Amino acid sequence: MSAYDYDLFVIGAGSGGVRAGRIAARHGARVAVAEEYRVGGTCVIRGCVPKKLFVYASKFAEEFEDAVGFGWTTEKVSFDWSTLVENKDKEIDRLNKAYIRNLESSGAELIQERATITGPHEVQLASGRKVSARYILVATGASPFVPQHLPGRELAITSNEAFHLERLPRRMVIVGGGYIAVEFAGIFNGLGVETVLLYRGEQILRGFDDDLRNHLAAEMKKKGIDIRTNVDVHELARSGDGVRVTLTDGTAFGAGQVMFATGRIPNTFDLGLESVGLHGTPHGAIDVDAHSKTKVDSIYAVGDVTNRVNLTPVAIREGHAFADTVFGNKPASVNHSLIPTAVFSQPELGTVGLTEAQARAGHEKVVIYKSSFRPMKHTLSGREERMLMKLVVDGETDRVLGCHIAGPDAGEMAQLLGIAITCGATKAQFDATMAVHPTAAEELVTMREPWKA
Repeated sequence: MSAYDYDLFVIGAGSGGVRAGRIAARHGARVAVAEEYRVGGTCVIRGCVPKKLFVYASKFAEEFEDAVGFGWTTEKVSFDWSTLVENKDKEIDRLNKAYIRNLESSGAELIQERATITGPHEVQLASGRKVSARYILVATGASPFVPQHLPGRELAITSNEAFHLERLPRRMVIVGGGYIAVEFAGIFNGLGVETVLLYRGEQILRGFDDDLRNHLAAEMKKKGIDIRTNVDVHELARSGDGVRVTLTDGTAFGAGQVMFATGRIPNTFDLGLESVGLHGTPHGAIDVDAHSKTKVDSIYAVGDVTNRVNLTPVAIREGHAFADTVFGNKPASVNHSLIPTAVFSQPELGTVGLTEAQARAGHEKVVIYKSSFRPMKHTLSGREERMLMKLVVDGETDRVLGCHIAGPDAGEMAQLLGIAITCGATKAQFDATMAVHPTAAEELVTMREPWKA
């Protein structure tokens, strides 16, 4: 008989924790997964999934406008926010139940309580019950950050609350320049809300390719989004049924809502990590090695709580690798260096590999191939929106180091390009690939001349 109640106790039933629990159970481990809120984590419950549903909703206004150029008559079109929220909630409920069903069908036990660590092999539940486990996995994710010392911070909302607003405001102010900020700016703008995006840096989407950043900012402005950079919020104050926003440059104006999208912080508070000698990084994350193990041999962590690469597919892969390593006798680690990703802004972005700046910092010779053009659809719709495609190539080996796209279905393209770039595809191999016509993606295999600034 085992000396422990469980072989694995997982704290957090998000994407990473659920995957780890399911795979460990399939390997024969006795698994328990504790969750204090809803099963599915940020991505499913209040992140990627509801956000993309909102993105779809916000795009219809332009679709109706574009349809006119194709012979359609679109009259008496209206939008009801409460219907969108209600239907979104139904889908999230369905997914929550599916996650529970899949977890339990794998043989893992779900405990819907908060759990904290009280020892290297011990966990205490909110009910007071203590259980033991050979291994403990922390997969508690991260939460939206709002500056602690901002006057009036209690008047601001985050992406969590944005999914449940009772009504759309006349004006929404979004603070931040990352992917969550630009995605919600597109959502609210598309739904008819006057939208202001404030970012303290010089340009939105820090860390992305500069051409992509500049292109997106220009297209967002065309759509009517008021982007203000090199500025921050100084103070928020109640004004009637809205909020008065005062900026660091002295500007002040009113808004119906102010949403902060200024990053996320790991959920490590009051988890009991200190009881086993684990102390967070300066950003509050749990420090782990390549196999997601902490300095305590029995305790591991995956996903956003480790603040490595905070993306759902990464958390899933980390959870799977952990289970294979510890319970499947198949040691595995996750390569965080080449990760395709998408930003569901408007227009959409898809990117994989190195930016031009990163490539030039690490390679002697870099060749750029770039094309900007009007998508075929807009020749009849009359819309002036343009696409951007860019390849970053090692001039010595001809290997494609990065690919960056702005435009319809950019995320779908990035997923497929990720395979080619992970396999080390060269520009010559791109050139040798037959084009699919007429598509926007064919531009990726027909760019022959290097870009000259």
